[in-house]
Amino acid sequence: MAATTKGEQTRARLIAAARTLLAGGMSERFTTRNVAALCGVSHGMCHYHFQDRTDLVLAVIADIRPEWVLPLEEAVAGPGSFEERAERVVGLLSRSEGAELAHLHSALHWHALNDPRVRECLEAEYRRWRACFVALFGALAEERGGDLDPRPLGEAVAAAVDGLAAVESLGAEVDPGPVLRTLIRTLAAGA
Repeated sequence: MAATTKGEQTRARLIAAARTLLAGGMSERFTTRNVAALCGVSHGMCHYHFQDRTDLVLAVIADIRPEWVLPLEEAVAGPGSFEERAERVVGLLSRSEGAELAHLHSALHWHALNDPRVRECLEAEYRRWRACFVALFGALAEERGGDLDPRPLGEAVAAAVDGLAAVESLGAEVDPGPVLRTLIRTLAAGA
């Protein structure tokens, strides 16, 4: 059991080192050799845990899920009315994702453009992300009991959130809370 724990710790350290390199804007220096060196383990040990750098990038994508997708899923799935759920979502998305996570997302997008396995994995994460907004408007559809199609409304909000994150990553001073609240309420009222 101790060997498994030590192996899990080494794997976690390798993922943390990979995150550091990727978030540091060093995609061109992102190799398994550099990750191993930053982690303080042998290159062979890195390949023991990850077949190649793509496997390492995929592990990083899975590693950020609790910081990115899971909180949104929980905010939408929690109890309450559409308005209460929407307010939880706005509150969650009004917090800055932080420079590290923003840089990490940019690096992952770059890798997705250059590696089909990364693209497939990142697309799956974004499908989960967008599904949260569709589920949010699904709650509105249930409340209204009509023939409201939640998909285009949720997709519109997901696209707006992605746009706000991109603007914020460039240093723009946009307060996402009022923007998202206005968008969600306007779409809900017009639906």
